[in-house]
Amino acid sequence: MRKKKVAGIFMSLMVAAGVMAGCGSASTSGDADKDGVIKIGANLELSGGVASYGQSIKEGIELALEEINKDGVNGKKLKLVPFDNKSDAPEAINGATKLISQDKVAAIIGAATSGNTKAQIEIAQSNSIPLLTPTGTSADVTVQKGKLNDFVFRTCFIDPFQGTVAANFAAKELKVKTAAVFIDSASDYSKGLAASFKELFAKEGGNVVIEEAYLAKDTDFHAQLTNIKGKNPDFIFVPGYYEEVGLIVKQARELGLKVPMMGADGWDSPKLVELAGKDALNNTFITNHYSSGDSDPKVQDFVKAFKAKYKDKSPDAFNALGYDSAYFIADAIKRAGSSDPKKIQKALAETDGLDLVTGKMKLDKNHDPIKSAVILEYKDGEQTFKTKVNP
Repeated sequence: MRKKKVAGIFMSLMVAAGVMAGCGSASTSGDADKDGVIKIGANLELSGGVASYGQSIKEGIELALEEINKDGVNGKKLKLVPFDNKSDAPEAINGATKLISQDKVAAIIGAATSGNTKAQIEIAQSNSIPLLTPTGTSADVTVQKGKLNDFVFRTCFIDPFQGTVAANFAAKELKVKTAAVFIDSASDYSKGLAASFKELFAKEGGNVVIEEAYLAKDTDFHAQLTNIKGKNPDFIFVPGYYEEVGLIVKQARELGLKVPMMGADGWDSPKLVELAGKDALNNTFITNHYSSGDSDPKVQDFVKAFKAKYKDKSPDAFNALGYDSAYFIADAIKRAGSSDPKKIQKALAETDGLDLVTGKMKLDKNHDPIKSAVILEYKDGEQTFKTKVNP
């Protein structure tokens, strides 16, 4: 690690310590709804390695707030205060610090990734500010070392569920017997998905014949893919993010690996098609939170509204989860009857049956949603709805 990087992290922690030193909440009801406006922070990856995720979430939030603010919440408008964490954990710490201490937000939406969400947890907990990640799927976001982070919530399901859904699909629908697993060895997201996939795949009689690894920002995967090809697996599970996955899929096909490949919501970006190519993505699948092809009227109403706002752009799952996160927060504020963060936290925890685009929102004791997943198949570069899987 370079000295400049260490210094940056040290400065971020020192700034955060200043916020955490205060007792109680740094954001009060009087600050959060000043002038009849309730401020909601958005600590998102708007630039950097996974900017596609943060940008999509922000688009979804903005559409939702336009709709919500037509009537307002308890006579007030919701105002989004965005912060670009640049896809970087120290910047996510800076963002949480600024949103709480300077902007006086009532709650924070973000980050997109589990790592950048976890970077904010201690600050949110110390200041009693609700932190809601739309897409941070790692199981230890809401619970760490057996202890609930009581001010931390999520709108998405968790990685163990995605991994088991993928394993079930591979074994029962694709009827594969052998698999390769190719992970980002520095990513908790990737490792968590792989662990849950391997466990259930083995229970279903499958055999993982080889495991290979890479690191984020790698661009040449030929050596690992050649090793995988040598084991002749029926299926390849690649639980990673779109930047590397796009190149992995492209290079796998170039090496003659034509078997089905599968990942999770980390694949879900328009950039994936640009990186992999339409043809290479044929015979690939992902687990995801929603599909624009779902016939559910609530989904189709959202798709129509999104396309009207964003020039006929089809919304992805990150758009949908951003949209749902804004409605999740708004509903809690309405039921709390207040912009007091502690009252919002209590209302969030009590959510049961809120009907959203990505499914009905019911939280378990760990603040994790109990909801369905969908499986999507890529056909000529387009995501197509395959099936829905209930928990």
